[in-house]
Amino acid sequence: MSANHSHSATSTQKAPASMTLTLKVWRQSGPHSEGRFEEYKVDGIVPDMSFLEMMDVLNQKLIKAGIEQVSFDHDCREGICGTCLMVINGSAHGPDRGVTTCQLHMRRFQDGDTIVIEPARAKAFPIIKDLSINRSAFDRITASGGFISVSTGNAPDANSILISKTAADLAMDAAACIGCGACVASCKNASAMLFTSAKVSHFALLPQGQPERTDRVLGMVKQMDIEGFGNCTNTGACEAACPKEITLENIARMNREYLRAMLVTRKS
Repeated sequence: MSANHSHSATSTQKAPASMTLTLKVWRQSGPHSEGRFEEYKVDGIVPDMSFLEMMDVLNQKLIKAGIEQVSFDHDCREGICGTCLMVINGSAHGPDRGVTTCQLHMRRFQDGDTIVIEPARAKAFPIIKDLSINRSAFDRITASGGFISVSTGNAPDANSILISKTAADLAMDAAACIGCGACVASCKNASAMLFTSAKVSHFALLPQGQPERTDRVLGMVKQMDIEGFGNCTNTGACEAACPKEITLENIARMNREYLRAMLVTRKS
């Protein structure tokens, strides 16, 4: 009887009203400066706060103390834009699967925890300041082939180009990539293959993407290599870290697209 009572008490135990945490945050004044971890204590953290709200509390404390606030990237705070990438306790976007940092809630941590917060580290993602990084390499990859040729004028009829349900679903899955860079941050080689393959797959699966099909994959892969990203060794860390759960199947598809493009260009 007492064992049952003990179990009931444990299962109904409530989370603390607020938490005190130790934060080890990477501070770096610029891309060419030496960086270091600085340790801060924050209290009054409510479990229902998002991780970025917790960072706001830290910055408010630093400002009051006359210390320069921590620079970090954020925008929509709704899990849409991917701007908020941080590496939290060694994981891109933190311990949850399928969410961005702004959707990570403090109830995933315990009162008294130490949390290590650092930027995504990659040669192609130079640090701007503290946790803020420059992801313009992704923009250049997209610009090298992430477009289609369309006729200007009135919008076409809705069903003028028929697309199978399977192709449409796969294309939409690939288009879900938000370019946050979690795949690069989690890869031991800092590879951008998952990002690039999602952009290639999106259009390769659709009839609208066929005119640039060959040039697209050749251009995007070439730009990816120019930017200094590493090679893929199929460990799957990128898929595990991706907040939109983009799959490795896209990398396989891009490899097939690349092989096809090489054969086509050699024949011509």
